[in-house]
This record gives sequence, C-alpha cells and structure tokens, in this order.
Amino acid sequence: MNKLILLLPLLTVSGFAQPAAPDQSNPMSTWLRGAYTRNRDSIVRLAEKMPEENYSFRTTEKVRTYGEMIAHIADVQTAVCSMARGEPKRGNASGKTSKADLTTALKASFDYCDPVYDSITDATGAQMVKMFGHDKSKLGVLFFNIEHDNEMYGQMVAYMRIKGIVPPSSEGRM
Repeated sequence: MNKLILLLPLLTVSGFAQPAAPDQSNPMSTWLRGAYTRNRDSIVRLAEKMPEENYSFRTTEKVRTYGEMIAHIADVQTAVCSMARGEPKRGNASGKTSKADLTTALKASFDYCDPVYDSITDATGAQMVKMFGHDKSKLGVLFFNIEHDNEMYGQMVAYMRIKGIVPPSSEGRM
C-alpha cells in the first residue's frame, strides 16, 4: 500500500493515471473518425458473424438478402469515400454472393475509406465537394457515410435476430 502511495504522484505526472484528452484542435474530425472506427469494427464483425448459409436470407421478398446488404454497404461506402477523395470510384461488390467474396469486398471498402478518415482535419473537412450533384463539405460527405452504415447495421440486426444470432453490438449484454 505504501508503495502505491509513493507511485501515485509519479503516475499522475507522467500521464498514466489521466485519460487522454480529446484532440481540441480538430473536435469535429476527431469525433467523426471515432464514429467511423466504431462502425467499421461493428460492421465487419456483423459480416463475419453471420453464417454463410444465411447470406441468401431475406426477411421478406421485397428486401435485400443479407449478402446484398453487405454488398450495398461496400459499394455505397466506396462511392461516398471516393467523393471525399475527389476521385470518382465505384464499388464492385454487387452481384457477389459468397460470404468470402462479400467480406473481402467489405473490408476493401473500409481499407479504401480508412485513409480518408485518418487524414481529415476540421479545416480540410470544410472543403466543398460534389455529392450526388450537390455541394457538400467533406465532413458532411463522410458523416453521410456513417449515417448510411448505421442505417444498414440497424436493418441487418433484424436479420441476425430472426436467425437467433446476437448482433455484435449486443454481445455481452445478455
């Protein structure tokens, strides 16, 4: 106990006992990067967790299959990040059906987007780009990507629940 009391001032001064302060110079882009990273990790786990045989499952005839949802995320994400990068690019996941091909395409879309989120600052994020024919800030474009990923994740949770699978965001809560 006495050793801990002696070490406490040293740990406090060295920063070990203090949480890291958020980046105050770029609060918007720092938040955006964190939200994207959480989404990326959850969506990849969502894709990996669903068994191959359920990739052709759809909740009703009028909606996409689980695999088509993964392809949609990958393709939209690639297109949106390409807008922020200023280099029009389309995804290539549409039409793929195997879990292996779709998870590879999904991860490739995140690999394409990662550098965009990693390098964005509040200043560069204020730059205007074209998105679906309209002017939008890069931060706005990348926020749209996060919103879209969240919307797709929410829909795919229903697919997992119907199949009796606990989605990644609910793991450990049961």
